[in-house]
Amino acid sequence: MIIQLEEAKLKLASMKDQVKEYGITIKIEELKKTAAEMDAQMEASDFWNDQAASTKHLQQLKVIKDKIDVYEKLKTLVNDTYDLVEMSIEEGDDSNTEELLGDVKHIEETIERLNIEVLLSGEYDKNNAILSFHPGAGGTEAQDWALMLYRMYTRWGEKNGFKVKLVDWLDGEEAGIKSATITIEGLNAYGYMKSESGVHRLVRVSPFDASGRRHTSFASVEVTPELDDTNDIEIRDEDIEVTTHKSSGAGGQHINKTESAVRILHKPTGIVVGCQTERSQLQNKETALRMLKSKLVEIKIRENLEKIDDIKGEKTNIEWGSQIRSYVFMPYTLVKDARTGYETGNIQAVMDGDLDGFINAYLRMYVKI
Repeated sequence: MIIQLEEAKLKLASMKDQVKEYGITIKIEELKKTAAEMDAQMEASDFWNDQAASTKHLQQLKVIKDKIDVYEKLKTLVNDTYDLVEMSIEEGDDSNTEELLGDVKHIEETIERLNIEVLLSGEYDKNNAILSFHPGAGGTEAQDWALMLYRMYTRWGEKNGFKVKLVDWLDGEEAGIKSATITIEGLNAYGYMKSESGVHRLVRVSPFDASGRRHTSFASVEVTPELDDTNDIEIRDEDIEVTTHKSSGAGGQHINKTESAVRILHKPTGIVVGCQTERSQLQNKETALRMLKSKLVEIKIRENLEKIDDIKGEKTNIEWGSQIRSYVFMPYTLVKDARTGYETGNIQAVMDGDLDGFINAYLRMYVKI
């Protein structure tokens, strides 16, 4: 047991350096200086005159102070754990070895998570994420696959402490879904989820095939950041087509007997958004319009366009050759990402929302600090 403590001491010595490097990366001293300046600005007599500006100020200050707090607590934890391990070794006391090793493991996981969060430096990474699911060609099998993806990301969000909210839902003809939209709300939701945007391929023996043949199906996941400040984007009434319908929940049950659900087609681009979970048709329309604005802004930025009107609305086909990841249930089990090469054979864990390995591999490969 003392040998284990000696190994833990070496790890903790290395972790001290890692925490120091993390502090340099996030520019901890600059953050402290900025926080002090922003605190001082709040003492001004006219600070609260502009409610919108003061609210934004408080939100930004909270983000900065949270980063500082996380760093300081981690630094203290590493130093305290190192001292306890060193004391146990010197006294030859291994009675609390298991607890200390647990602390070391927790610190390792925390440092790993923080190093990944450092990669989330994009303009919208901190925002909530909007996820839309669409089956490819293939009827019931593809619609069932889209539903499986919906469940997978819902479980990922819930397991990681995010709030998952159903926004829109359209049942499949026999099973699955024709489309669905959710929001994943919480800090850095879009930063994590942006890696998941694209076509997902499934290989399995279809439960809808009486002959028990193997099928390949495709479904797409569209990920967009939820934007707060989109009021400067004008959507002309003549550019949209608004339809209403009765809303239905997951599983096909009707959640509203009136036609309060709203679907909006943006005619210049072909983008379709919908919302059915607000209390009234007006609220559903307002939410759908916010989603449309978010999609338009994200596409404009991603495609380096000068203006919204330049968006043409071309879409990638949801089919073979365009997939970002393959999920094979038969004849073996394997989930493999075509971009990073990251893979795992534990397909059930993945379908239950264990996606961190894929997300982290993407961020390390594609995101620059």
